[in-house]
Amino acid sequence: MSETGTSAKTIEIAEVPAAPTFREGVKLWAKIGLLSFGGPAGQIALMHRELVEERRWIGEQRFLHALNYCMLLPGPEAQQLAIYIGWLLHRTIGGLVAGILFVAPGALVMLTLSILYALYGDAPLVEALFFGVKAAVLAIVIEAMIRIGRRALKNRVMVSIALAAFIAIYALNMPFPVIVLLAGLTGWIGNRVAPALFSGAAHGKDAVPDIKGAVDLMFERGELAHTQPTRWHAPRTVAIWLPIWLGPVLLIWAFTGSASVWTQIGGFFSVMAVVTFGGAYAVLAYVAQAAVESFGWLAPGEMVDGLGLAETTPGPLILVLQFVGFLAAFRQSGSLSPLLAGSLGAMLTLWATFTPCFFWIFLGAPYIESLRGNKALSAALGAITAAVVGVIMNLALWFGLHVIFGEVRTIGLGTDVPVLSSIDWRAALLSCAAMIAILKLKIGMLPTLAGSALAGVLLLAASG
Repeated sequence: MSETGTSAKTIEIAEVPAAPTFREGVKLWAKIGLLSFGGPAGQIALMHRELVEERRWIGEQRFLHALNYCMLLPGPEAQQLAIYIGWLLHRTIGGLVAGILFVAPGALVMLTLSILYALYGDAPLVEALFFGVKAAVLAIVIEAMIRIGRRALKNRVMVSIALAAFIAIYALNMPFPVIVLLAGLTGWIGNRVAPALFSGAAHGKDAVPDIKGAVDLMFERGELAHTQPTRWHAPRTVAIWLPIWLGPVLLIWAFTGSASVWTQIGGFFSVMAVVTFGGAYAVLAYVAQAAVESFGWLAPGEMVDGLGLAETTPGPLILVLQFVGFLAAFRQSGSLSPLLAGSLGAMLTLWATFTPCFFWIFLGAPYIESLRGNKALSAALGAITAAVVGVIMNLALWFGLHVIFGEVRTIGLGTDVPVLSSIDWRAALLSCAAMIAILKLKIGMLPTLAGSALAGVLLLAASG
């Protein structure tokens, strides 16, 4: 019996591949960056298949533990997961390569699409294409709300938190960071008062097979010394990465002044990088409100156009912020050419949005083991995720009002209500068709976007 067990153990270890070389890592992260369509769910699934199932570079439990940590952080969790695993495999340079290659292909595509949009967005054909794309985007946001809701709203308490978040942001115009803070505090207190109600919303507690990977064996052999926190790790990381992140923003402020579009872009998106819990969908309502109403960078419908562009590119959906930064600088270019100003605005947005992701991972990853099994943190995360459902509900409503109705007015503390007589039956018809395609027929995101764009052209042509 013991011989059989020993033999089985030997076979299991023999099947685990050797530690990947840095060159192999670069090739894989480039592949993931080029193929990472489908939002965070699709990106995480792609990494799981490539890293855990096919190559076995990292074990199942360690992959999920890393994912749980990334979900605690602001910013795009899929990119942070790539940085984390790249750091595990090949230290800081591995994390840098993984994070940059995860974003770079999509950023280049998004910059190209932003330029085309700015130059030719008023062309009738382009307008017709985006008319259909907006309908598909509305359906995609609703599908995201339903998907996250099924996972997060496991009891009446979580449903109540989601509804409270929706009312807070829609009717009371409460800032998104305050909603996140209150939700997290509710979960933390709730874990102490009624742990059974909040533990069910925690992430990463489901039992999964413990499939070991190359990283796990490297840990057992003591080869990953860089994963052990040292006395000076946190001060050193802060001293290096805070200037890297905020230094360019402060220099821009010093040279251009607080009222310049460059300072506004750098400051606003640096704040967004700190409060973007819950991914792109959760923060879009807050960004749209600021970009459209506070700064006047975009028109309401253009924010929906930007999300439609981001849905068609690889990489994080938060790349839609690059579109916002491009148009903001393009339209306030000053002495620069609009295209150059827009490109620089897009680059500044990328810097302010994604540089913090490296900071969060390099700072906290060595301490991640201390977070394992922390019920208070898991409960806080569960409550935040429930609140995110309410925020996405508000985003879906905001998009719906601006897609289906030609006129929206504001009442009370900032509540948007439609002018019913301004309804566009064509937009309503396309939106219903897109929702049926995604929710009932289970047609993929890209085919739905393409089909809606074509339908928009045909419908506008037929109706004159």
